[in-house]
Amino acid sequence: MIELYISAFITFFVVIDPPGCAPIYAGLTSGGGRAHVRAMATRAVLVATAILLVFALFGRNILGALGIGLDAFRIAGGILLFVIAMDMVFERRTARREERAEKIKETPEIEDVSIFPMAMPMIAGPGSIASAMLLTAQHPSWAETAVVLAAMLTILALTLLALLAAGPIMRVLGAKIEAVITRLLGVLLSALAAQFVIDGVKASFAG
Repeated sequence: MIELYISAFITFFVVIDPPGCAPIYAGLTSGGGRAHVRAMATRAVLVATAILLVFALFGRNILGALGIGLDAFRIAGGILLFVIAMDMVFERRTARREERAEKIKETPEIEDVSIFPMAMPMIAGPGSIASAMLLTAQHPSWAETAVVLAAMLTILALTLLALLAAGPIMRVLGAKIEAVITRLLGVLLSALAAQFVIDGVKASFAG
């Protein structure tokens, strides 16, 4: 169970990337009141948590209703996570996040960024949704699912702390250190994604 928790923790940490969300959120909310910024951060994480819990708990039923096999989803999810990992390694993911943030900052009528883009797609994005569904599907017992959900909720709590402390985190990390961390996490995520694909292919041929 400890190994499962650590594995799920690392997966969600890499995909959700709390340190990477912090500077984006700081840029989006610069000049806002402290209470309003805290409220938006809390709302963003709560909405993202609800989305991820729905897919983690009912994702398998959703796949079944669509006629999609679990092995096919493992392979597709692994490929998706691998693409995200490549974007992290080559810094394309960060660039897109910053570009999206700049577009929203240029639109004065959009003040509340808690739902878009913070809750979706920055926190509860394709990668985190796929990870939640894959991990709970691979570990279907209630005890294992509870461990996966505990790891996910831990990362979401860390994400909330990162958003609330976005300003100080930016000053401590700096752009260069953040870029190094992002690349290292991308390499780790690529290995996890490859394992998802391997497991899916093995299960398909075994079946």
